[in-house]
Amino acid sequence: MSSSFEKFQKRRVITSYFSVVLSVFLVLFLLGTLGLFVINSKRISDNFKEDIVMTIFLKSEANDSIIKAFDDELRIANFAKDYTYVSKEKAAKQHKDVIGEDFMQFLGVNPLQNSFDVHVKADYVTNDSFKKIETRLRKNEMIADVIYDQQLVTLVNDNVKQISMWILIVSCVFAVISVLLINSSMRLSIFSNRFIIKTMQLVGATKSFIRKPFIKKSIILGMIGAVLAVVALISLLVYVDVNFPALDIFKDKLLIGCVLLGVLLLGALIPWISTYFATQRFLNLRTDDLY
Repeated sequence: MSSSFEKFQKRRVITSYFSVVLSVFLVLFLLGTLGLFVINSKRISDNFKEDIVMTIFLKSEANDSIIKAFDDELRIANFAKDYTYVSKEKAAKQHKDVIGEDFMQFLGVNPLQNSFDVHVKADYVTNDSFKKIETRLRKNEMIADVIYDQQLVTLVNDNVKQISMWILIVSCVFAVISVLLINSSMRLSIFSNRFIIKTMQLVGATKSFIRKPFIKKSIILGMIGAVLAVVALISLLVYVDVNFPALDIFKDKLLIGCVLLGVLLLGALIPWISTYFATQRFLNLRTDDLY
């Protein structure tokens, strides 16, 4: 009978420890994921912005030397992230692939123009900046037209502002929820030992002596959950880097290291604080209030 009870108690303790580790792991993993998303949000938004293309069409009389000179101009332009020269022959082939028909067969000539597809740097992706760039480019007499999607530029900038605001709000809310969830798990763990705490107090143990093993145990459990969360976060980063190399997710290694270190610190700090106040609560209760 005694052996069965001991096994039951042991299973209950293991279950309690497992629930604490699991809750710490899940909360810190989600919190760390949000932190990584926040520090990379600018790069992600910049990646979207820099996908917008400005197409610069050259006049038909622009010869190879003029095209080469304009290529050199774009190479040193502060607004251009990268660019691609599209000859009218290449443009005709692209149209043929899209449409499925060779329009040159019935036109007899190629009406398309040589052009440059320019990806503008994220800092210049605003309608005002695009207009200034367009005005500057049109001063070149060999440029026939400059085309870009004004509505898309406005839409991207507006959405980035709204998403940034919501990320800040969600981060604050989630941080509070994370603390409350870990705190609840630690309080439940201490609650199951409330009689032991009171018994130790009745035989003369000091409050600090009683708190010490509970705090030590909670920090160990919190650190186990935090280490698991860090491993999961690193795995997530590797997965994103392999599948989305354009994001260059490991570029800010220092900030990523700070987030991972923050997860480890929270894994020790939150359980420690929660356990301190939970044990303090039961230490201050009367024996009759324990039931």
